[in-house]
Amino acid sequence: MIIHSLFKDYEVSIEKDIHFLNDLCSKSNAEYVIDKNIYEIYKDRFIAIPEDRLIVLEATEENKIIESAMKICGKMTEIPEKRNALLISIGGGIIQDITGFVANILYRGIQWIFVPTTLLASCDSCIGGKSSLNYQKYKNLIGTFYPPDSIHICPQFFQTLTERDYKSGLGEVVKFNLMAGVDGLHVLNANIDLLLKREPAVVSEFVNSSLLFKKDYIEKDEFDKGERIKLNFAHTFGHAIEVLTEYEIPHGTAVAIGMIIANHISVRRGILNASFAEESQKILLKVIDIDIHALEKPLDVIVQAIRKDKKQTSRNLTAVLMTDTPKELVIIHDLEEDEINEAFSYFVNLYKETKR
Repeated sequence: MIIHSLFKDYEVSIEKDIHFLNDLCSKSNAEYVIDKNIYEIYKDRFIAIPEDRLIVLEATEENKIIESAMKICGKMTEIPEKRNALLISIGGGIIQDITGFVANILYRGIQWIFVPTTLLASCDSCIGGKSSLNYQKYKNLIGTFYPPDSIHICPQFFQTLTERDYKSGLGEVVKFNLMAGVDGLHVLNANIDLLLKREPAVVSEFVNSSLLFKKDYIEKDEFDKGERIKLNFAHTFGHAIEVLTEYEIPHGTAVAIGMIIANHISVRRGILNASFAEESQKILLKVIDIDIHALEKPLDVIVQAIRKDKKQTSRNLTAVLMTDTPKELVIIHDLEEDEINEAFSYFVNLYKETKR
């Protein structure tokens, strides 16, 4: 799959197994940044990397900060080739965010290869060129646009993901299909149990279809000025949930919760059919596994977290909502606090009832 970008066109390759790492790990002009968990699981695959060219990084939200990026920049300045230096990053979305930022700012742009190892990164964030770093306790306030030169996806990595991280990835997979409307909902209903079982062929098919869905948006609107903003469906609430729970609830799971909240608001506003929202939430609840008490917060705390989201453009509260027309999401700027309170309460009560 070729992704067209104003920076450079880049290719996404689906690798059949992890043997492709043998070639990647033998580059003479490369610095490697590898997620700590991935390094520990697949350590024998990285023995060819010189110790002075290897950074093993714990992929936590606390490390997704500019100080981490600066340390990598410092290491990369030791490579004699300078502008021909190559950055190879292997890990999930946090590793992508940090290294994508580095690749953009160092020498005003260097070569960068990304190997996503989580379902979340593989089906969504690996394309589009966004990097985002956290500032203080708020998510993704600092960032750039700069795509990799190539992306290598290997579904074999998904088999070693924790249930928490795998289901987080499914949250974004479900999002793309729900955005496609009734047809996407039918496809999900037919495959959700196989996805939950990590059936390799089915997972690979959904990764590919998710990227194809996103490709259309990012090629039309690479810098998030219009059409691409619709991909932030449910993220107003999802990012707030991450902040409220201090990232105890991971991104994709937070987005899955955000979809139930957003669709409830759409139904209450009369722009989304209630039956679609009900069928959607049955699927979404299958990928959500949380401590519900983490979301029982006062309304002012929830609203404060939403106001810190970077999509907010004024004192008015903004969100992306679904309508009955597939792909025709709407960006509203008049979200009311009582709507937020009612929708959050709806989800909390729904989840408690479901888990009884």
